[in-house]
Amino acid sequence: MALPKLDVMTVSPAAAERVRGLLANAEPGAGLRISVEKGGCAGMSYKMDLAEPQKGDEVIEFEGGRVIVDGAAVLYLLGTRMDVKTTQFSSTFVFENPNQTSACGCGESVELKAADPAALGAA
Repeated sequence: MALPKLDVMTVSPAAAERVRGLLANAEPGAGLRISVEKGGCAGMSYKMDLAEPQKGDEVIEFEGGRVIVDGAAVLYLLGTRMDVKTTQFSSTFVFENPNQTSACGCGESVELKAADPAALGAA
């Protein structure tokens, strides 16, 4: 019996609305591409840009938008919930990531471990 496909990431309604706004003037077929890169005081940081999917990427489609997860970042983002945090002066994407083991004090970088898909029932 095949196990159900596990979404790499979930996108909150607020994040989906923000993504739709970012994509309103983007090229057709583009999405918000999320990757992780080495850097910062905790070791890694999230990177976002508007782009088209590349081979190996995971694509999360929703009405009026799409989030693209870099294929190299999938194991670091598996099980993550993408949301938006809004304060009086700013609005920013936040990631509730079960693979995050720590973060720096400034909030610019995180320490991530690769997820174990078997532990999540995706084996």
